[in-house]
Amino acid sequence: MFLIAIGAILRYAISPSASGVSLPTIGLILIIVGAAGMLLSILHMLTWAPAHREHVIERDPRERPLY
Repeated sequence: MFLIAIGAILRYAISPSASGVSLPTIGLILIIVGAAGMLLSILHMLTWAPAHREHVIERDPRERPLY
C-alpha cells in the first residue's frame, strides 16, 4: 500500500521538474511494484492459510466431571 501511495503521488500530484529523471515514470513503476507485491501477498496468504477445520470432542456422558 505504501508503494502504491508514493507512486500515485509521484505520478499524479507532482509536476515533473527534475532534470534527467521522469517522476511520472518512477511513480508508475512504484504503482506496478506495489500492486504486484500486494497480489503476491494475498496469493501467499490464501495458499498457506491452514484449512478451517472444526474439531468436536465428544465426552462420554457416563464419565464423572473433572471439577
